[in-house]
Amino acid sequence: MKVVHGFDIELKDGWHVAGHRQTPEFPEQASNVVVHASTVPLRRDDGDFGSGVAERLGPDDLFCSFFEYDAASVGSALFTAQGLPRPRPSDFVVGAQQRALPGQSGAQYFFTQADRAWCLFVVLGGHSRRQSGAVRVGALLKGIQIA
Repeated sequence: MKVVHGFDIELKDGWHVAGHRQTPEFPEQASNVVVHASTVPLRRDDGDFGSGVAERLGPDDLFCSFFEYDAASVGSALFTAQGLPRPRPSDFVVGAQQRALPGQSGAQYFFTQADRAWCLFVVLGGHSRRQSGAVRVGALLKGIQIA
């Protein structure tokens, strides 16, 4: 189990996990949590939503970013879904990433868990493998607890 600022994630074989708190833009803002999980090694300079790491994904690789939003977002229309999402293969869209890469697809989920607003952004290294990718991401999500 790896704990990152109230975000507990069970380490699965073949997954790498890293997390940090964002530096707030203003002193009165909270420093929100960003947690990455990927089947390729993670680097300190990987972007919050996968820039840098997406380019390293092979067709069977996955990248997940859990990005916490400010507490004021809880209860807003975007974050009405409660609890961790359940990815389906049909959720993954080619070109959904910030910078679309050939063969890849992505999905984005906004939800509230433990009175904290989150975005889960997932990149699949191979869109043609979205069935197994959705299953693998779902298994990862089963090992997550947010306090």
